Amino acid sequence: MAEQTPPKNELTRLRGRIKRLRKKLRRAQAAPKALGISPLAPAGFPQLPIIQGVRFAAGAAEIKYTGRNDVSLVEIADGSSVAGSFTTSLTRSASVLDCETKLATLLKKKTKGPIGLVVNSGNANAFTGSAGDGSVEAISQATAKILGTDAGQIFTSSTGVIGEPLPHDKIVGILEEMSATLSENAAEASARAIMTTDTFAKGAAAEFILDGRTVKIAGYAKGSGMIAPDMATMLVYIFTDAAISPAVLQKIVSTNTDTSFNSITVDGDTSTSDTLLVFATGAAGNAEIKSTTSKAAKLFAAELHGVMLDLAKQVVRDGEGATKFIEVEVTGAGSDAAARKVGMSIANSPLVKTAFAGEDPNWGRVVMAVGKSGEKADRDSLTIHFGDILVAEKGWVAESYREEDGVAYMKGSELKLSVDLGIGKGSGTVWTCDLTHGYIQINADYRS
Repeated sequence: MAEQTPPKNELTRLRGRIKRLRKKLRRAQAAPKALGISPLAPAGFPQLPIIQGVRFAAGAAEIKYTGRNDVSLVEIADGSSVAGSFTTSLTRSASVLDCETKLATLLKKKTKGPIGLVVNSGNANAFTGSAGDGSVEAISQATAKILGTDAGQIFTSSTGVIGEPLPHDKIVGILEEMSATLSENAAEASARAIMTTDTFAKGAAAEFILDGRTVKIAGYAKGSGMIAPDMATMLVYIFTDAAISPAVLQKIVSTNTDTSFNSITVDGDTSTSDTLLVFATGAAGNAEIKSTTSKAAKLFAAELHGVMLDLAKQVVRDGEGATKFIEVEVTGAGSDAAARKVGMSIANSPLVKTAFAGEDPNWGRVVMAVGKSGEKADRDSLTIHFGDILVAEKGWVAESYREEDGVAYMKGSELKLSVDLGIGKGSGTVWTCDLTHGYIQINADYRS
């Protein structure tokens, strides 16, 4: 008896299944390299100091992820100051637009009643139309009721997939339970709950003496991809017990942002959801900082900048698929702004980034990136260093340069590229990472 051939539709189904299985196998084979903890990660999450007046909680709403927390709730004490900075994207998320409106009001006064912060991962609530606004309102109203405050003092952030409605009912449904677990010791749990493609949680802190009082700063961030300047290309939340007026805090945060979060790039893409919020409870008991020119303000600004820059660099170290942490220093520019623009042109160049990934000291790509920046440059004045190695000068490769030295240097994981334009006194430093196949793997499979 002749063997029967399966029906045509059955063959099509089987072929489709085989194709999907092969695709899964390819992903599985690539995943360990692409999705493991970044080789540039710090040893572990730091021990953050307790900030009096701030309590944290984390919960699992299962918005996208299962088996892990994906919602963070933070309660900040009555009378606190708040400041912030947000993405300049023209397609800002519903949460960002709401935060901007609320912050504009609270910058004019101190709060009455607690401030609430609710952050979810797995869904960005961006490009979701009026439904996104409704989700923000529902979360704000529910959180305000639970914390006993006004909805105008509830800030929300969402991070994850763009263009999908946020199932806010899942978040609202666990807020009461989360509020019962609020603790001043749960900052790390909150930091982990807001991770998406991050491979490690990012935290930083500082303690210093101000007016004879110990002042503490503690913060955490999430960010790994869609990282480029225009604030903040990530989510960042920083808390301090310093006493400082809202207006002064905002000025300090805005200034510090330019040389921290606005000086990093992973892939040149600016997110729809980027948010930086800084909360100051005043519990340290120092004399309230009311002027940006005071000695106390300058000390506080320097310590806050240290925390902000630490977090910013950690985001670069967790760049999707990154294997190299790269500092780009530009000097001799016409102005500091020009130096920063040249630095970003270099740091955002796919050709420069892939050269670092391939450990190829291709200095010609650096010259290309300087030239395309649009800023004034002179071929014969340009000097390039890889670390301490002089690579090019006076319009040509340096006489002392040996290719084998450049290759050896490129094998490191912490690299510095220095460019002196030789035409002025402007300078600037930016930080980036290399571009590897891991970046493609993570982003090609992001919604899978």
